[in-house]
Amino acid sequence: MPADERFAVRRGRARASVPRALAAAPAPSGAPLPPGLALRGRLATGARRPGTPRGSGRGGSGPRTPRSGRGGGPRRTYERARRAWDRPLTAYYVILGSSLLITVLGLVMVYSASMIKALDISKPSTYFFAKQFLAATIGGALMLIAARMPVKLHRALAYPILMVTVFLMVLVQVPGIGMSVNGNQNWIYLGGPFQLQPSEFGKLALILWGADLLARKQDKRLLTQWKHMLVPLVPVAFMLLGLIMLGGDMGTAIILTAILFGLLWLAGAPTRLFAGVLGVAAVIVFLLIRTSPNRMSRLACMGVSEPDPEGGCWQAAHGIYALASGGWFGSGLGASVEKWGQLPEPHTDFIFAITGEELGLAGTLSVLALFAALGYAGIRVAGRTEDPFVRYAAGGVTTWITAQAVINIGAVLGLLPIAGVPLPLFSYGGSALLPTMSAVGLMIAFAREDPAAKAALAMRKPGVTWKTMRRRVKKRPSGER
Repeated sequence: MPADERFAVRRGRARASVPRALAAAPAPSGAPLPPGLALRGRLATGARRPGTPRGSGRGGSGPRTPRSGRGGGPRRTYERARRAWDRPLTAYYVILGSSLLITVLGLVMVYSASMIKALDISKPSTYFFAKQFLAATIGGALMLIAARMPVKLHRALAYPILMVTVFLMVLVQVPGIGMSVNGNQNWIYLGGPFQLQPSEFGKLALILWGADLLARKQDKRLLTQWKHMLVPLVPVAFMLLGLIMLGGDMGTAIILTAILFGLLWLAGAPTRLFAGVLGVAAVIVFLLIRTSPNRMSRLACMGVSEPDPEGGCWQAAHGIYALASGGWFGSGLGASVEKWGQLPEPHTDFIFAITGEELGLAGTLSVLALFAALGYAGIRVAGRTEDPFVRYAAGGVTTWITAQAVINIGAVLGLLPIAGVPLPLFSYGGSALLPTMSAVGLMIAFAREDPAAKAALAMRKPGVTWKTMRRRVKKRPSGER
């Protein structure tokens, strides 16, 4: 055996013969251990290496750097909220939750605001509430059906709904069939205490038919020509507007005009074309207001703080009084003073004023926040889809609900003329509630049709909870899932 090999064998035997306690013992001062023994001593005693921070070992108890996913602070909270909002089913839950909350709160306020009105006409105090509850029940069934229907079936029903609506709007003008309510000839008597306003269904009919029309033209690349963008959408919309204005309901006509402009804007109408149609509509509205003393008086009531000595602007002024007396948290549910005959129509057009009086600024801001959430979720559905029909229909429904809410609340606040339109999903009126809840169901169906939402819903199987699904995922050493 060569000398080098014999030396290596002897060195190995010497290391093996050193006791374990001697290897772990510290070296005397001034006598350092051999390299091999020093390494074994550090491993046995758990001494840290030079430059290694204290507490970084396997059994260390020193301070540790917080993991990136478990920090706090406003920025971390904002990031978590943003990630939660970007989830596939967020729009679905926001539309469903906000619409149901608005409807339930509206039922409560309809009962509170209409009690005195019902007793004044010798009816039970729950008279208007019972009718609204029945309409909400039927509307909930329609919303569920619309939410479960596929998009192709919604498109197939667009033309039948439009034709039935036009037929009913023509019947309104037939003597003996149509009836007048508050000076507007836009109602059909159904028997008993029930009436139907077909013009409310005209909003949904225009949205479905217009969305289908524009989607087919976009598939054929015809929307680049102005005549295909305007015809036949604008003539059919003007036909519906004419039938509505025959009955004198200008408030519903304004909402229908807003829906028309929303569809044109989503279709990418040029600025000149958009401005031209808007200018023509503004001239028509000006002439209709100028030629009607009733509409001129409503326009003159904007921003008033007290009624005229002759009784003019009574409703506008007392709406401001109701809001002003509510304070921060209101006088209490059912404790309104203005509903005792001072404020006309407390459960329909001016229910927002009673809400401000009884629930205060907190209640009115809550209602505004729910409408804002519903509108933003509708914009999200329209902006994230690749189906042109879904984009136009979702944008049209969002325009309808938000525009009607703005007009109603603006009139109560004295910022806009009193147009006589109800607050969507909130005010009393079954004819307005049924198509609006159907439109909300349409939005829910669109939110479910998103590919990411479909995948998220497909993962949910009966009998499997989120807790059990989380247990099946193994944790990585880094703490991430």
